[in-house]
Amino acid sequence: QVQLVESGGGLVQAGGSLRLSCVSSGSIFNIATVSWYRQAPGKQRELVAAIGSIGFTNYADSVKGRCTISRDNAKNTVYLQMNSLKPEDTAVYYCNAKIVGSAMDYWGKGTLVTVSS
Repeated sequence: QVQLVESGGGLVQAGGSLRLSCVSSGSIFNIATVSWYRQAPGKQRELVAAIGSIGFTNYADSVKGRCTISRDNAKNTVYLQMNSLKPEDTAVYYCNAKIVGSAMDYWGKGTLVTVSS
């Protein structure tokens, strides 16, 4: 069973930066679409950014220009660099990996990001 572990969350002031990491226990990121989702209190989980197995990226409009998703397959790690953070970015951030061409779908337990105004 593959496990995903997120880290890098914390408390930051508005305008600050954080880099989230998602580490996989198995070498799956080169055959998976890996995404970062977030869920704020009282809101539905939403897609923040995704990176495909061949490197394409996709971002939510709310984070375009402020976030960058990247992948280091050798380290089984996907990163989410977040800059110019806003209070509305406060949420639990989850890592998800979907194996291309299969129904295999993995989630991490999340890391909390709190942005103070």
